[in-house]
Amino acid sequence: MLSRYFFEMILPAFGDTLKMIAITMCISIVLGGLAGMAMMITHPSGLEPDRRVYGVLSFFVNTIRSLPFILLVVILAPLTRLINGSIVGIYAAIIPMSIGGIPLVAKLLENEFLAVQPEVIEAAISYGASKLQIFFYVVLKESVPGIINGLTLATISCVGATAMAGAVGAGGLGAVALNQGFYSYNNEVLYLSVSCIILIIVVIQKFGNILYKLSIR
Repeated sequence: MLSRYFFEMILPAFGDTLKMIAITMCISIVLGGLAGMAMMITHPSGLEPDRRVYGVLSFFVNTIRSLPFILLVVILAPLTRLINGSIVGIYAAIIPMSIGGIPLVAKLLENEFLAVQPEVIEAAISYGASKLQIFFYVVLKESVPGIINGLTLATISCVGATAMAGAVGAGGLGAVALNQGFYSYNNEVLYLSVSCIILIIVVIQKFGNILYKLSIR
């Protein structure tokens, strides 16, 4: 019975969950990284302070971050239908997951960039480095350990979003745990699905810890 459930339900859902996490995090890291860089540069104590630009970016980042994921799915349903043609399925879920992940990554990276010691930046300025050189060769380099920790946290948060997305028809392990497990009174499927979700989180955290240790050597 266990093997039947595993190969018919759990394994395909496991693949769908990994696909949602991978695509969402790629989008979030690229766009969130650009937003985080812009926020650090235009921050009042940044490399090129601009209160107006920073205020706009900060407003959107903080507003989207404050919305619960389920509410974000509902709000973005028209946009999801326009882009994907449907609000059901893993690709439909990736849209609100990405829009929710971008500001999270942006804020995490901004905090890490701003945590770099001012003395280090001032030393780079004294050597005549340009602002872009300072960002990429000083700020970014000094922030690597913190960035790894932040992205590990964001990825684990993304795993939780895939589980919640399963409640609104996204598919993946969350949907299997809820529909084929909880609602069908099938504890075996329920606990097996939850165990797989926990396994993904443990592997992500372990991988993040390894990268962090390598970055501080």
